[in-house]
Amino acid sequence: MKSDKNSSDLAIKPLFDNVLIRPLDPEEKTASGILLPESAKEKPTKGKVMALGTGGTDDKGNKVVFVVRVGDVVYYKKWGGNEIKVNGEEWQILEQKDILAIVGN
Repeated sequence: MKSDKNSSDLAIKPLFDNVLIRPLDPEEKTASGILLPESAKEKPTKGKVMALGTGGTDDKGNKVVFVVRVGDVVYYKKWGGNEIKVNGEEWQILEQKDILAIVGN
């Protein structure tokens, strides 16, 4: 498992309504226990929120309210956002609207 960093320790701080997410490792087995080769693993769509942007306004001028918090585990759109390197790892930075669900809260 990858080490967790506090959002205050990160050199990257998202702007506006962007959210920095550390993707969680994809499943290595199917539900029936079959091991998946690296080529069969899907791009992760589940991750941990590591940092939130500074806020901002939407198209109508309304203040953006963050629904997610740092530490939440979320599902996000498969092709949403941009991949960036943080401490040698591939992370995602995406708009809050590209987050689909919070897991377990």
